Amino acid sequence: MLMLGAAMPAVAALAAERMRDGAAEKAELAASVERGRYMIVVGGCNDCHTDGYILGAGDVPEEKWLAGSAVGFRGGWGTSYPTNLRLYMRDLSEDDWVELARTMETRPPMPWFNVRQMTEDDLRAIHRYVRTLGPAGYPAPDALPPGEEPKTPWFNFQPVMPRKTG
Repeated sequence: MLMLGAAMPAVAALAAERMRDGAAEKAELAASVERGRYMIVVGGCNDCHTDGYILGAGDVPEEKWLAGSAVGFRGGWGTSYPTNLRLYMRDLSEDDWVELARTMETRPPMPWFNVRQMTEDDLRAIHRYVRTLGPAGYPAPDALPPGEEPKTPWFNFQPVMPRKTG
């Protein structure tokens, strides 16, 4: 019985250490999620992946962020639609997202080449943030090939030459 009593301070110290480690892990995760939110904002992800974000000067409630859009971007590649990242990342592991971000090549206007330049920590933070939002909305429409007329609103993403005058 005496030995058990002598071991109690060591057990209590180990439990306290694990609690501190758990608190540190929670704080680290919270900081990573906040970093992901920051990356979403400064990376311009909401500009396309959140309906009304640009036209509303960013004044869209956060609970509506990254749910994709049925407003297309039409150019020489056809018409592309911003993916609903909340649904997309729901079933994508963090490791799978990092690998995808390193190899993706998508249709315009998605700046996949910029995503490739992000650090692994930033990519993981983005994934963690998007996952905290939870699923919402609907999948974006499928991309259309060149020449096929969209049945949704779309932005013309092609240069237009000015008219010659005089």
